[in-house]
Amino acid sequence: MNTFGNRFRVSIFGESHGELIGAVLDGVPAGIELSAEDFVLDLGRRKSGAKGTTPRIEEDRPELVSGVYEGCTTGAPLTIVFKNMNTKSSDYSQFAAMPRPGHADLTAALKWDDFQDPRGSGHFSGRLTLPIVAAGVVAKKMLADLTILDDAPVREVSARIVELGGIGRDLSTSLEMTGGELEMTDDMPAEWQEALDKAIKEGDSLGAVVECTVPDIDPGYGDPFWDSVEAMIAHAVFSIPGVRGLEFGDGFQAARMRGSEHNDPIGADGRPLKNGAGGVNGGITNGAPLKFRVAFKPTSSIRKAQQTFNFETGRMDTLEIKGRHDACFALRTPVVVEAMTTIVLADLVLAK
Repeated sequence: MNTFGNRFRVSIFGESHGELIGAVLDGVPAGIELSAEDFVLDLGRRKSGAKGTTPRIEEDRPELVSGVYEGCTTGAPLTIVFKNMNTKSSDYSQFAAMPRPGHADLTAALKWDDFQDPRGSGHFSGRLTLPIVAAGVVAKKMLADLTILDDAPVREVSARIVELGGIGRDLSTSLEMTGGELEMTDDMPAEWQEALDKAIKEGDSLGAVVECTVPDIDPGYGDPFWDSVEAMIAHAVFSIPGVRGLEFGDGFQAARMRGSEHNDPIGADGRPLKNGAGGVNGGITNGAPLKFRVAFKPTSSIRKAQQTFNFETGRMDTLEIKGRHDACFALRTPVVVEAMTTIVLADLVLAK
């Protein structure tokens, strides 16, 4: 449903064009300092406004309505809400008769007998990643607080785009979204700029690959089978709208390797000397960096004409989508991947 986690439970609620959206976090320890200012950086990294992102700009100011007293968490469920202010619901009226190819318009209508909220894609909108990022901020605060007594089991979680529109990049540089602007150590690769400009001009969209790394994590977290580290991260990350694939370490390339190539030799300190497994063996962290890559599909809502069934006329028809949509929504996803990963890690740390 809409809740994830065992000891640290995250529930999200709301619709894209409803009054507000938010998250309820259960299992947050008492005594952690928390204010609206703690959310500014990560929420800014998700914000729209840069080339290739939607022109819908929201204030995205978090309101902490429960679970915080005099600047500290109380141990009770923590509720964070965000008001929706900049909405244009009429842009979505055409999808009742002509569902968007690649989107959830039709499946939502079939599941809920047309009672779903279609405005701005309702509960299926990427806007619901906003409370997820907020939950990730709290999870990061939890890990920072818990590490004081636990010898820093997790120091950092970072994600960046490593491929856009099928074009890779120099992995010595990084790309991030901060306050609606693309921030990077170098300029965006010219090939990416060209691909993005071309997609925008043609009314089309692009996908991307995001790589997430936890460079310093203690061994021993996770369990075999159902609650393996890979299974929990996959569950969380595949809950992000638009995810189409996930691979750890060597990933699918491992199927093309021999065991002598893929296996990670173990060093004198008990940790792997390389990282073909992505930091996990048997569902349990092995002391190497946790590393995985996430494939995001191209945005479904595009201006370019597409064929789809018109349920009013009873025949195939041409759909040209209006409104405000990202040409590459994946530009805003590294912080979302970080948030989901941190939520999982906070749950694992509490359970150990």
